[in-house]
Amino acid sequence: MAVIDQYFEHLVSSGASDLHLSEGQPPKMRAHGAVAPISEGVLDHDTLKAMLAEICDEKAFERYLETGDLDFAYAMDEDSRFRCNYFKQKNGLAAVFRLIPTEIATIEELGLPPIIETFGDIRSGLVLVTGPTGSGKSTTLAALLDYINRNHARHIITVEEPIEFVHSNKRCTITQREVPVHCPSFADGLRASLREDADIVLVGEMRDLETISLALTAAETGLLVFGTLHTNNARKTVDRLIDVFPSDQQSQVRTMLAGSLRGVVAQLLLKRSDKAGRVAVNEILVSTPAVGAVIREGATQKLYDIITGGKERGMQFMDDSIWEQLISGKVAPTEAYMKAIDKSRFRGTLPPEDEELGNAGGGYGEKENP
Repeated sequence: MAVIDQYFEHLVSSGASDLHLSEGQPPKMRAHGAVAPISEGVLDHDTLKAMLAEICDEKAFERYLETGDLDFAYAMDEDSRFRCNYFKQKNGLAAVFRLIPTEIATIEELGLPPIIETFGDIRSGLVLVTGPTGSGKSTTLAALLDYINRNHARHIITVEEPIEFVHSNKRCTITQREVPVHCPSFADGLRASLREDADIVLVGEMRDLETISLALTAAETGLLVFGTLHTNNARKTVDRLIDVFPSDQQSQVRTMLAGSLRGVVAQLLLKRSDKAGRVAVNEILVSTPAVGAVIREGATQKLYDIITGGKERGMQFMDDSIWEQLISGKVAPTEAYMKAIDKSRFRGTLPPEDEELGNAGGGYGEKENP
C-alpha cells in the first residue's frame, strides 16, 4: 500500500472530490466546492517527493521533475481511481488529485436534460460540451458515451489526457487512448482515428487550431465527434471555434461549422443548498437550418433569438436553468446570482445581507447584449 493511499482513503470516506498536496502547505481536500486543510502539519520536500514518486512511472516522474507538469491516472483499488496532475509552484512540488467515479452515472441520474441523450443517436457531426475547469464536462460525456454503449453497436475511440472514466464494452467496441502514452497529441489521436474504422471519436481537449480543424474535417466526413471547450455559453463556443483560425480562413470555417455542428451543451456546477453536493445547470443549443444560416453569416448574436424560440426542441439558456434550480430550492440565491450571466434577473432574490454584492455586480458572467 502506497503512503499516499491514506490520504486517498480519507478523501473517499469523506465524500470529497479533490486532494491538494503542496510543498510547504498542509494537505487539503475539496468537499462540495470548498477547499479545507485535513491536518495541521505542512508537507516538506522529501516527504512529498517520495509520495508522488511512489504511484508514478519512473520515467514519467523524471520528465515531471524536468518539465514541471505531468498528467496521468492512478487506481488505488477497484473502486477508487484518480486523475493526477503534478506541477511545480513557488514553494516546490505540488499535485492535485481528482476522484473519478468507477460507476458511470446515467444522464437521468445526473439530472441532466433528456435532450442530451439524443446527441448520442445521431450518426455524424460535431457535438461540443463546454464549461470551465471542474464543471463536470467529463462526467456528462461519460454518461453520453455510456448511453451510446448501451443502445448502439458502434466503434468509439476516445483520445484523453489522461483516461478518466474506464468504459467496458457493452454493445459498442470502445478504444481508449491516452495522450502522450498511446499517441503524442490530441491532433495525432484524432488524425489516426480516421484510419481506425471509428464511428465516434471523443476528443478530450480541443485547444489548438490543428485539433479543431481535424475535428471539423472528421465531422464533415461522417464521424460523430464529441469535444470540449472552456466556454460558458453557446454563442461564445461558436465564436471561439471560428476565432482560432486566421481571418482569411474564417469564412470557409464558418461554412464547415454550419454544416457539421449538431449541438452545444454548456455546463456549470452550482453548490446545493438543500443537501450536500452540487447540481449541474446547462445551456443547450440544438442545430437547425436557422443555426447553420447564422453561423454562415457570422451573425452569432442571432443565436439568442434561436434559443429563445427553440424551447420545444429542448433548447435553453444557462440563466433559465439556474433560475429553475433556484425556485426549486436546490440552490441559494447568492450562489445563483454569482453564476448567472444576466445579474439583474437574480438581484431581487438576494437576501438583505448580500444586497451589497448585488449592487457591486461581479460573479461568473455578465449580461451579454443579444
